[in-house]
Amino acid sequence: MTTFDLKGKTALVTGAGRGLGKAIADGLAEAGAVVYGTTRSRETAESVSARYGTPAVTLEMTDTASIRRGVAELLDASGGIDLLLNNAGINIPKPAIEITDEDWDSVLDTNLRGSFFLTTEFATSWLASSTPAAVVNIASQAGLVAIEERAAYGTSKAALIHLTKVLALEWASSGIRVNAVAPTFVRTELTESTLSRPDWAAELQSRIPMGRFGEPEDIVGAVIFLLSDAASLVTGHTIAIDGGYTIR
Repeated sequence: MTTFDLKGKTALVTGAGRGLGKAIADGLAEAGAVVYGTTRSRETAESVSARYGTPAVTLEMTDTASIRRGVAELLDASGGIDLLLNNAGINIPKPAIEITDEDWDSVLDTNLRGSFFLTTEFATSWLASSTPAAVVNIASQAGLVAIEERAAYGTSKAALIHLTKVLALEWASSGIRVNAVAPTFVRTELTESTLSRPDWAAELQSRIPMGRFGEPEDIVGAVIFLLSDAASLVTGHTIAIDGGYTIR
């Protein structure tokens, strides 16, 4: 079981201030990694800093200048990041005909564009120094199957799943692994607006063969596996953590 041990590794978790990001960051710390977490706000970043004993870092995923500054700051403070979890993301659930230009850009820029440029910024450093590294992208079952009111969100996650494959292919020979997980509806602030609608929540739950929504802790184990040496020959794959939602 030592292959699951993350001692000696340094991890960055985006969107670590709450929900899924917080649960995964806690899990990585428990597995032995030194954890850095980013948030949009300075106040939340200070809370994350106190939780993991690492410097506070704010990052705006829609702003490439902020990403470049943040990566430089992180590399300087940490001495090197070798595990990256792209968790920061948003959803604006609406029927397709109600989605505005601003909605579309906000979701795609955060979920896809930001994850791409953050990952390539780190990869530039990894490739230059021949550093083995592992990346996990938080995708979604909405990137695997169509779900109502998820035109922008589902598109961003489907593209992130494909991006996972492309980056894995390009960097495999350099010892950089890139994988993703695709959760079902997990009870967090992100899904609150959906799961608080009783009829809609009941309909969605009826589509899950295992009969329940996810909790943040349900996602942690798969992420630790993909970031650890236990998955040393796994790259370019997406694990659905969906209670069977995408079986049919």
